[in-house]
Amino acid sequence: MADTLNQNTNIVASNKKRSSGSDECDHHDDSFFVSKKQSKSLVWEDPAAALANARHEFGEHGGVNMSIEASATFTVMEPETMRRMFAGELGPDRDFFIYSRHFNPTVLNLGRLMAALEGTEAAYYTASGMSAISSVMLQLCSSGGHVVASQTLYGGTHALLTHFLPRACNITTSFVDVRDLEMVKEAIVEGRTNVLYFESVSNPTLTVANIPELSRIAHEKGVTVVVDNTFAPMVLSPVKLGADVVVHSISKYISGAADIIAGAVCGPASLVNSMMDLHQGSLMLLGPTMNPKVAFELAERLPHLGLRMKEHCKRALEYASRMTKLGLKVIYPGLEDHPDHALIKSMANKDYGYGGILCVDMETEERANRLMNVLQNFTQFGFMAVSLGYYETLMSCSGSSTSSELNNEEKELAGISPGLVRMSIGYNGSLEQKWSQLDKALSKMQEKMPF
Repeated sequence: MADTLNQNTNIVASNKKRSSGSDECDHHDDSFFVSKKQSKSLVWEDPAAALANARHEFGEHGGVNMSIEASATFTVMEPETMRRMFAGELGPDRDFFIYSRHFNPTVLNLGRLMAALEGTEAAYYTASGMSAISSVMLQLCSSGGHVVASQTLYGGTHALLTHFLPRACNITTSFVDVRDLEMVKEAIVEGRTNVLYFESVSNPTLTVANIPELSRIAHEKGVTVVVDNTFAPMVLSPVKLGADVVVHSISKYISGAADIIAGAVCGPASLVNSMMDLHQGSLMLLGPTMNPKVAFELAERLPHLGLRMKEHCKRALEYASRMTKLGLKVIYPGLEDHPDHALIKSMANKDYGYGGILCVDMETEERANRLMNVLQNFTQFGFMAVSLGYYETLMSCSGSSTSSELNNEEKELAGISPGLVRMSIGYNGSLEQKWSQLDKALSKMQEKMPF
């Protein structure tokens, strides 16, 4: 792991409350992020069980829901305490908070739940998924740093690695096909490469990363493995499979309602602490702060994420199977003919399926647009919109939308066809009701344009 993971690890520790009349604190440790039941052992369990096993935070007056700490700044009982807080001697380990750009109690409580979900020591939420990704990269890499990354990534991440980080930070990236393990091994330069970055299930092509093997290759050369698990919460647990750090766009499945922009960083407590370092922390100094009111909203949604994911995945598999039988070119890891089906089956958490996203390759953008138009405006199957994880089905033509940051050559290398339609399958309505709408649209398409 990079040296930065060991900086300032005394900032965060257990959540024992200080007494109202004293600012004393006697010791620090990193268990602050970990529930009491979880702190004895980080042995993995089912993600829903892990969430249920995490400490339940009650409200200030005994409410069943945690309180919202909406303060930007926090008072102290004694003048000397403030100096000690800024010196790093006192912190959230004993309920000492400085300012909500640093640590906020409500956001921190939500972070404990996210750490339980991903099986990590720690987690902290940010204002967006891209802020989570960029903050991690800037914490793990310095000027002159090097990243090896999958050539198939969300367009915003690809732009960050291709354009922004080289220009602004002198951090360069080598893009590879993560299915080609030898190519990955050759691209990693021991002593120079800082991070191996990839998506657990790629956006939009649904390539599944061999997380155990990629992690082994990276660790043999002293490289930190960062995995974007936005497409597969509950389905895959990258840290259980060998990764070091997990990032999420919380705006997607975890939010579930297309009404919140947020991100999360999950990993070692030492990493999260270093990102909040007053002098060198990327989260502290760049300030992608989550509003505690948003944190409260998300805390109410995490408990039913498992139920939602199971339904997303169940319907995606059913629709993918039926569309394949109709002759469409469907890409979905749950189908046995998907090249990574055996791999995802070997890595996935039991009973959560294979993901809630499927793709239909219509070959040309014109055909893709026609299909989406019929699905939205004639049969009401779903909405033409970017993003994913909503209770309604969302559809987009990836090459001209969420992957438009890639040039034509990069799209071709990533396997993004001009007519690739990405569908985030929703769970609103009954399965058969929505299938009838999809089937009707496909029949209308075939009248003039056979598959």
